[in-house]
Amino acid sequence: MLILAIDTALNACAAAVLDTESGRLIAQESQVMQRGHAEALMPLIGRVIAASSLSFASLDRIAVTTGPGSFTGLRVGISAARGIALAADKPAVGVTTLSAYAAGFVSRNGEVPVLSAIDARHDHVYFQIVAGDGTELARPQVAFIGEAISACRFGAPYLVGNAANILADRWPKDLPAPVAVDAQPAPDIAWVAWLGAAAQPELAPPRPFYLRAPDAKPADLPRVAAQPARP
Repeated sequence: MLILAIDTALNACAAAVLDTESGRLIAQESQVMQRGHAEALMPLIGRVIAASSLSFASLDRIAVTTGPGSFTGLRVGISAARGIALAADKPAVGVTTLSAYAAGFVSRNGEVPVLSAIDARHDHVYFQIVAGDGTELARPQVAFIGEAISACRFGAPYLVGNAANILADRWPKDLPAPVAVDAQPAPDIAWVAWLGAAAQPELAPPRPFYLRAPDAKPADLPRVAAQPARP
């Protein structure tokens, strides 16, 4: 299976083509950025497709991160994935950012839980906890940093995600210290691709995965004063 993976959910603009039969990425590119995803993404995807020596029609599936993440970034990536899927007549699937962060640590040591955390600002994080085999221990949610730490009652965890250092700095001394702390600004695009290959299209739609209402709101339309009725 040939998978085009796309990620613009957080502080990176990334794409890759995975060949599941050979078990390798044919091509990939990732640029760290906080803004400018809309301008950078399609040229980046074009370079990745060219480097893979494939056409969009050759792909079997498009995978894209669905959040939590930046409201604008998510829309950019998801819109691109849907557009490519429609044009190429291929299925598109969504991969949550939290699961993509955790994927590289799942099964590394089956006894160690994985706490994925994304900075939600205002002393909050988006987080999820899974066991070493990927079994969900704490559902995806948004909470105060202290509440996220308190939820990890399953033993010393791997801390992953762009908020991993935030949690590590606040980790109580009376709890077992985290086994490792990996504060990547964005998930590894390779794991987005692999999770996309494993996803069931009917259960993983490419639509935003919000854990709270987005900060971005449409601007108020100007009000038009009512005109008196003419006789």
